[in-house]
Amino acid sequence: MAINGVAGAGAGDVDVDVDASAPPPPLHLVMFPWLAFGHLIPFLELAKRLAARGHAAVTFLATPRNASRLAALPPELAAYVRVVSLPLPVVDGLPEGAESTADVPPEKVELLKKAFDGLAAPFAAFLADACAAGDREGRPDPFSRRPDWVVVDFAHGWLPPIADEHRVPCAFFSIYSAAALAFLGPKAAHDAHPRTEPEDFMSPPPWITFPSTIAFRRHEAAWVAAAAYRPNASGVSDIDRMWQLHQRCHLIVYRSCPDVEGAQLCGLLDELYHKPVVPAGLLLPPDAAGDDDDGHRPDLMRWLDEQPARSVVYVALGTEAPVTADNVRELALGLELAGARFLWALRDAGERLPEGYKARVAGRSVVEAGWVPQVRVLAHAAVGAFLTHCGWGSTVENLRFGGLPLVMLPFIADQGLIARAMADRGLGVEVARDDDGDGSFRGEDVAAAVRRVMAEEEGKVFARNAREMQEALGDGERQDRYVDELAERLRRRRSLG
Repeated sequence: MAINGVAGAGAGDVDVDVDASAPPPPLHLVMFPWLAFGHLIPFLELAKRLAARGHAAVTFLATPRNASRLAALPPELAAYVRVVSLPLPVVDGLPEGAESTADVPPEKVELLKKAFDGLAAPFAAFLADACAAGDREGRPDPFSRRPDWVVVDFAHGWLPPIADEHRVPCAFFSIYSAAALAFLGPKAAHDAHPRTEPEDFMSPPPWITFPSTIAFRRHEAAWVAAAAYRPNASGVSDIDRMWQLHQRCHLIVYRSCPDVEGAQLCGLLDELYHKPVVPAGLLLPPDAAGDDDDGHRPDLMRWLDEQPARSVVYVALGTEAPVTADNVRELALGLELAGARFLWALRDAGERLPEGYKARVAGRSVVEAGWVPQVRVLAHAAVGAFLTHCGWGSTVENLRFGGLPLVMLPFIADQGLIARAMADRGLGVEVARDDDGDGSFRGEDVAAAVRRVMAEEEGKVFARNAREMQEALGDGERQDRYVDELAERLRRRRSLG
């Protein structure tokens, strides 16, 4: 076990009441995300927000390689957020050095889950040491106190019994949307209304009693039924992992808020899960300058500077969506057919474009492989729409920094639910797919969706709705209040002992 960024002097023992008018001492939270950067980053952002607002000192657990790939902490937070490394066990078939979903092809992620389950023993040893140190008196820094909470991700079904042994409560932090939490539901809801076949996931569940289009399309439902509801190489299905956490955790936290998904949907969650379900807000930097430095890609930013206002479609499908060669070809043809300018961020140079494609679109468009400063691109005045896979992180980045209407092309996981939810809010359109077959799409379908958003009259409505959403989410004080209210919930549990 390795520790980086160990805290310096901090608040005293939690039980000492020095001044009734003084703010309460910070909580000691242990935060433990799943091995994917789409999870590690929002977990770390929540840790930073809680520390920056004086609510908590955070011990952040990660595997060694993932810890080394995290962004450096701001100097003012280094004393209140520390990273502790737990070595990932070796599993047959898992590539050497693979510690995140970015390191393995999709078919080997289940082996990563098997390796992750092997962290139970190292975690138990860590928590036993942390609690034993906290039970000794005279330790001055916040990390010397026993942990007040362990905040876990979806994959940690084995963790709550370990925490229970040390009388440390657990909270489940869902990096997914409220729509996903509502659609999946707890085990009790599933037992009352079982869902096993793809058709069962193609309409809103009966516990969503208000009008809603939140459901999976056939190809998405087939993926969910196979990938999430059946045991994988770890011996446990993803949904069983989450159900275990729903039952054993005292609190559920989610990365969203009613401002984005509506009070009706968010308000359903407490009643559905029979426990507090608390929004953490969007957990994004306060402005576009908080994005990674764009110094590596000044060429892209200069090209955008030369384009007319709101004329460019930014195209990015994330790092882990299962995009096939056929998908790339049809997307390329559709963008060309639509006639709009575009900036397409390919994931890697291995994604094959049609012969002569770059030459045909040169001048009006740019196709580049590798890293792109996404937040700054979304915020650029030349960009008029975002063609996205509807990963939750990318979606909320756009809502906050871009305020752009969406052309939506979801693939797996909760992406389809997010697309339906965004369409319900009037923020864009989906690319049509073959819903009666394999879910494929054609270049003509891409072109039609792009034109609806960029060239047709209804595109003005989508753009107006997106700008209004951006204005609402620009209220930093409101986003801070979500973090403050979460901290108050956590403190309330500590005060009960």
